[in-house]
Amino acid sequence: MLNKLSLTQALDGLKKKKFSSAELVQTCLDQIAKVDPKIHAFLHINQNAIQEAKTADISKPLGGIPLAVKDNFLTVGLPTTASSKVLDGYLPHYESTVTRKLKEDGAIIIGKSNMDAWAHGSSTETSDYGVTRNPRNPDYLPGGSSGGSAAAVAADMCTAAIGSETAGSIRQPAAWCGVIGFKPTYGRVSRYGVVAMASSTDSPGPITKTVEDTAILTQIIAGHDPLDATSSPILVPDYFKNLKLKNKNLHIGIPKEYMEVMQPQAKELVLKAARKLEELGHFVEETSLIHPKYSIGVYTIIQRSEVSSNLARYDGIRYGHDRSHFGEEAKRRIMLGTYALSSGYYDQYYIRAQKVRTLIIQDFHKAFHKYDLLIDPASPGPALKVGATADDPMFGEMQDILVEPSSIAGLTGISVPCGLVNGLPISFGVIGPQFAEELVLQVAYQYAKPNI
Repeated sequence: MLNKLSLTQALDGLKKKKFSSAELVQTCLDQIAKVDPKIHAFLHINQNAIQEAKTADISKPLGGIPLAVKDNFLTVGLPTTASSKVLDGYLPHYESTVTRKLKEDGAIIIGKSNMDAWAHGSSTETSDYGVTRNPRNPDYLPGGSSGGSAAAVAADMCTAAIGSETAGSIRQPAAWCGVIGFKPTYGRVSRYGVVAMASSTDSPGPITKTVEDTAILTQIIAGHDPLDATSSPILVPDYFKNLKLKNKNLHIGIPKEYMEVMQPQAKELVLKAARKLEELGHFVEETSLIHPKYSIGVYTIIQRSEVSSNLARYDGIRYGHDRSHFGEEAKRRIMLGTYALSSGYYDQYYIRAQKVRTLIIQDFHKAFHKYDLLIDPASPGPALKVGATADDPMFGEMQDILVEPSSIAGLTGISVPCGLVNGLPISFGVIGPQFAEELVLQVAYQYAKPNI
């Protein structure tokens, strides 16, 4: 089935004219019709996808490739709701930089994927349009907030997908669904046209079937954007061309504090993956970092504060639906953020959180003087059952505990499947210094290549 092809395989088949873009897109649409009523990965399907495929220019880097895009990226011609009924029926007037680049390089957006409303969560259970289920076992959650994108890739409903991460929202759902999730350095990929959640950590990135696919998509969406003042002007390397460079003798640290958080069976699989890196010629040893539990308080205060500011614009005047349409999770975050920023509490909470954030950044900076990379699994264990978030307002922070530190420090990291626990995927992850995407991808490729 063509829908099962990786991005690399699909591009090769299209260029060799083994099949057409229309045939590739049709198989994905057929798979969506077949499995999405149960999985619910998509909120909107592109009704013009076949027509776009028929006129696709396959000479372009992504010519004729069907991609899913998380529903917080503005897309002209397709609704953007961020899975909130505040934006129900909203049709953007301009395109996000990420989707514009994808379209210019020939990609076809086959649909917009479900997510936690406003990206508030790690399960998709806060979506105003219903929960997405894990294709590996529909009784379980896919993770979030990019759960729809991860599920769409895992269920072969698209060739690859785009998500966004604020604190694990790409790597964690990719890990729970058994696919690859990549978070670029903060500022490596433009945030322009992405519905803002926490502006100081939001990072768009790809969810794919192979590391090669990740390198291709990252190459296309990365780069400076004059429309985003936080995007970096640092030159983007050729990630795909340099992917197979055989780095050896890298020093890689395993933070003991991170391993303490992991469930025993998942920890054993991650340590097994670390041993494989040693077999590939790298030096791996235990090290120590600030315990990730401290990132929970930092992230909670900073994220809620930025949420309260970003959601203030949805006042019922410019976007059609008033604030009564906010879900319970959004209301909680707005109230906590407003409280943390209020007179008398700003120094006590927000400023103190920023100070601890600086300590975490400095701790990573010190570690990267000794180590080229650090091992950082995306989740303490496998996916949890549907309904696990009920009456647990800190669910997301607890499930993202291992990746929150690297996110608030603006680092780059990847999540790669490394085994199963009770039939559910576990992933192995590595993080690198800012703008070390090339090295992170190379090591992930070395690890994953025999398994692809």
